[in-house]
Amino acid sequence: MKVLITDDVHILLIEGLQQMGYEAVFRPDISFEETLAAIEPFTGLIINSKIFCGAELLDKAPKLKWIGRLGSGMEVIDHDACDARGVKYFNSPEGNRNAVAEHALGLLLNLMNNITKSNNEVKAGKWIREPNRGEELSGKTVGIIAFGNTGEAFAKILRGFDVQILAYDKYKIGFGNEAVKESSLEEIFEKADVVSLHLPLTDETKYMVDESFLNSFRKPIYLINTSRGKVLRTTALLSAIRSGKVKASAMDVLENEKIAQLNAQEQEWFDALCKEERIILTPHIAGWTVESKRKIAEVVIEKVKVITN
Repeated sequence: MKVLITDDVHILLIEGLQQMGYEAVFRPDISFEETLAAIEPFTGLIINSKIFCGAELLDKAPKLKWIGRLGSGMEVIDHDACDARGVKYFNSPEGNRNAVAEHALGLLLNLMNNITKSNNEVKAGKWIREPNRGEELSGKTVGIIAFGNTGEAFAKILRGFDVQILAYDKYKIGFGNEAVKESSLEEIFEKADVVSLHLPLTDETKYMVDESFLNSFRKPIYLINTSRGKVLRTTALLSAIRSGKVKASAMDVLENEKIAQLNAQEQEWFDALCKEERIILTPHIAGWTVESKRKIAEVVIEKVKVITN
């Protein structure tokens, strides 16, 4: 039995697969085209975001039994194509949900206290205080859109900040507790001071956060996106920033994250994001910590054991 690992992983994952009797082939720099050429003899495949597992790849993988996704995003796996061929698939959001939650909190506190902005000013020789007066998170209402692994982890980490937490999830009920109110989008539109997106990317959620969505908020909001870039329309965010509907925004994800390969329109949007000091960008690293690398490996090993038994 052979497993192809197409991205960087903790050594524990390689060792764990070997202990289960697999030959683990570690090729973290492999391209999609190289994966197509190599996949034929493999029983298992471990991917991150660069390898799309659809019919093209599956047709070249007659021995493939399972696909493991490092992290959460399942949009890189064609579920119908896998189901039709009897290929099992799973992700591992349990491994990096806390990392994402901490990153989201860091972005939010950065925005509310003008940390990046004032840091840049001081390093440029400017000592500006009053225009950088911040806002406290305490006492605010935080709306969480989607209450899966990362949404729930974000709610947990917020509990020490004396905030009201409203959480909306179209596909879950009964998850409210003493700290989290199970809510509707309408209530979040009405009450939220802060909104954090934790949506998976699906046909339903693609560009869910558009101009109409952002214009629905009664109050100006802080907007955090650590989910997927294409759940939010960039032009809508820029418009909302300029109109004041969004006070400030932090994004760990973009519509197109291959920033060296943007088309003319995407480059225009990206340049506008970079020029806007009320927007903070990070390079899809919310789930990337020393600890999450190990945790993801542990989760994947346990899930391989389950699906192969």
